[in-house]
Amino acid sequence: MARKKKILVVDDERDLVELIGVNLLRQGYEGVFAYDGKVGLEMARKLMPDLILLDLMMPGLSGQEVATRLKGDPQTAHIPILMLTARGEETDIIVGLTLGADDYVTKPFSMKVLMARIAAVLRRKAATAESGQQILSNGPMVIDEARHEVTLEGHPITVTPTEFKLLTALTMARGRVLSRDQLIDRVMGAEIYVTDRAIDVHVTAVRRKLGAHQWMIHTVRGVGYKLLENPEDGEL
Repeated sequence: MARKKKILVVDDERDLVELIGVNLLRQGYEGVFAYDGKVGLEMARKLMPDLILLDLMMPGLSGQEVATRLKGDPQTAHIPILMLTARGEETDIIVGLTLGADDYVTKPFSMKVLMARIAAVLRRKAATAESGQQILSNGPMVIDEARHEVTLEGHPITVTPTEFKLLTALTMARGRVLSRDQLIDRVMGAEIYVTDRAIDVHVTAVRRKLGAHQWMIHTVRGVGYKLLENPEDGEL
C-alpha cells in the first residue's frame, strides 16, 4: 500500500486549518498542523513532510522567515512550499516566490483550488524524481539530477526546487533561448498561472547565488533567457 503524502499546514487561523485538514483527509493525504511559525519550523525539520502549506503573515516567526530558514538548510531545501496569503498584491506574491515558494494561493480561496494546487506541486515533484535523471554540465556548473545537487567549480550551491528546475531547463536547452512562457511551463507547470515577473524574480535569485558566474544566465531582451558557457559569449 502506497504511503500517504504528508502535508504540513502552518497557519494561525485555527478554523481554516481545521477545514484544510478535513479536505486533505478526503483527498487521501496525511495532514499535520502547526499554528505558529516556530512550531511549524520545528515540525518541518522533524517530520520532513512531502509539502508545506505556509501562511505568509503570522505573528511571531513569520512565514517569510520560516521559508527563508527552510530553503537555506540543505536538509529541508527540497521540500516544496505552497504559500497561503491574504495579500494578493503582485509584490507580495513575488516576495513569496523569491523566498523559494513553489506556488501560492491567495485568501480567500476555494478548497477545490487549493487541493488542485497541492496535487500539481506534488506531481511536479514526482515527475522530477522519476524522470531520466542525468549529469548535466555547462561551463563551470554541474547539475546532478539524481542527487538534486548543483555545483559551481566543484563547490555545492544551495538552490530551491524551483531554482533547480530553472537551471536544469536552461542547461538542457543547450544555448537555445527559452521564452518566459516556456520557462513557466517547464519550471512551474503549464496548469499554474503566474506572471512573467515571477520567472524574472527566480532568475535574479539564481544569479545572486551564482555570484561571479552570474554572467551564465543571459537575458535576450524581449524574448527570454539562455545559458552561456563563457562570459565572452554575451553580456548581461
